[in-house]
Amino acid sequence: MALMASCNVKQQEEQQITATPIVAAETIQLQTPSKQGGASINEALWNRKSYRDYANEPLTLEELSGVMWAAAGVNRADGHLTAPSALALYPIQTYAFLESGVYLYDAKTNTLNRKVEGDYRSLATLQDFANTASLNIVYIADLSVYDGRNMDANKVAVLCGMDAAGYAENVNLYTAANGLKSITRGGAKAEQILELLQLDPARYAFTLAQTVGK
Repeated sequence: MALMASCNVKQQEEQQITATPIVAAETIQLQTPSKQGGASINEALWNRKSYRDYANEPLTLEELSGVMWAAAGVNRADGHLTAPSALALYPIQTYAFLESGVYLYDAKTNTLNRKVEGDYRSLATLQDFANTASLNIVYIADLSVYDGRNMDANKVAVLCGMDAAGYAENVNLYTAANGLKSITRGGAKAEQILELLQLDPARYAFTLAQTVGK
């Protein structure tokens, strides 16, 4: 009986540990996801699908941390990321649109750094279902990483699309393995996003968007 009670207490403690609320701040320090946990890769592939209905319920810090790390987190001592990049140039910047603001993900420090305060989730989509989802991710390419490489604009666009697709599919597999929903989207209010973030359209380009939630 005592052993059962002890197990129940332990389970409750584990549940509490894995449900940390996100506190809005200028910098959100994310957690490092465990190497264990979640469904197997085969189960994730079987579960993967695109969802268009989301509860207006925030992610936990653990869930947000896992999603952002899956997209573009560091997974090796040499600083390389979870997603591949053509020529290892990593042009993609990963922005999290949360109710509290728009944040840029910093893979080196595993933090989200707020660029704009306020709820701009509706800019990250052209479809109403995503307006109140917990998280919208926008992948923006820094085209300057290709300077001096003698590539035409079409080739650069293809490479950026390839990279962003890798980030997004990492997220899709993570959500499928961890009881969340997601969908990759090609549309967002790109010009308004660049203006909001004060990004020069001659240097930066919207590439993909994604919705994540419950």
